[in-house]
Amino acid sequence: MSNETQTIYEQAGGAAAFRRLVECFYARIERDPRLRPLFPEDLGPGKEYQYLFLTQYFGGPATYSEQRGHPRLRMRHAPFAIGPRERDAWLEHMLAALDEVAIPEPARLAMRSYFLMAAPAMQNRHIPE
Repeated sequence: MSNETQTIYEQAGGAAAFRRLVECFYARIERDPRLRPLFPEDLGPGKEYQYLFLTQYFGGPATYSEQRGHPRLRMRHAPFAIGPRERDAWLEHMLAALDEVAIPEPARLAMRSYFLMAAPAMQNRHIPE
């Protein structure tokens, strides 16, 4: 199958690659004093939701929507104070996890582009300049 007919999910390596991505990302979250307070004590459910969302978004099974409905990412993140500092920390960790997992091209570029777009979209606190 050529890259043109494969989903990003398939190009990236499927379920195993997305599981590793989420694990690498959350390992960074656990050590980050900027972000760890925003997450619940039990990171398990969040890991699973992120895995299911990313899997679905990039062309894998639609399990996220089957279990949780429409993603409504901004609404789901609204209770958390996400300012520039948190946005940048999240993006830093996600891009580092993407590198650590060594997602192959062209999936890596597509995923990086999504994360660069998604991080600012989740910001809900603004610091006046």
